[in-house]
Amino acid sequence: MTEIQHHKQQVVDACRTLLERGYLKATEGNISARISGQSAFAVTPSNYDYAKMQVDDICILDFDMHQIEGEMKPSIESGMHAAVYQTRADVHCIIHTHQPYASALALINMPIPALFDEQVRYLGRSVDIISYAPSGTGFLKNAVKAKVKNNNNAFILQNHGVLVFGGTMEQAIHNMALLEKCALTYLLALMTEKKISKIPLPIREIAFAKLRADEKKFAEIK
Repeated sequence: MTEIQHHKQQVVDACRTLLERGYLKATEGNISARISGQSAFAVTPSNYDYAKMQVDDICILDFDMHQIEGEMKPSIESGMHAAVYQTRADVHCIIHTHQPYASALALINMPIPALFDEQVRYLGRSVDIISYAPSGTGFLKNAVKAKVKNNNNAFILQNHGVLVFGGTMEQAIHNMALLEKCALTYLLALMTEKKISKIPLPIREIAFAKLRADEKKFAEIK
């Protein structure tokens, strides 16, 4: 199996995993993986049912958005994925979904503060909001590119969905599930209308330092 075929299979396997777990539905969202040793990535096609997804359906694009492989039209969010890969060398996999609990926070424009040490360890100091821009546009691409420089691994797209990163696809899937757990817990806590506690600042910084150490290792992988 070639390097490109490996990453195409990786994307298909992730689609099936997330579909089985209920995080993806029908054609919503998109998934990509950086191609090792190349300025290119594998990404899901546009408007295609994940239940039917096969390896040959996955598109290969370079960071300038030229299609290298694949007969299908790539996801309209491919520019957003390319911007992340160009900005963050540590990111090797990206998952974008419309998962309900985190997307509920996207509708009320509510970032998630540092609630749990596990959250900071894998997602970052907070889960920030990326301001609204229409799907598939340069406006969204630029908004994402500017925000992800903070080295966090999860973001909420206002009135849209979520964007999650990982150094591996397994880590990206883990981060996506962790984000949904944090979103649900935060929503339940907000409903009590009581003060919501956060982890102490020193613990937050220790956890974030561990995340940054991981990111530096992944940034060195070519």
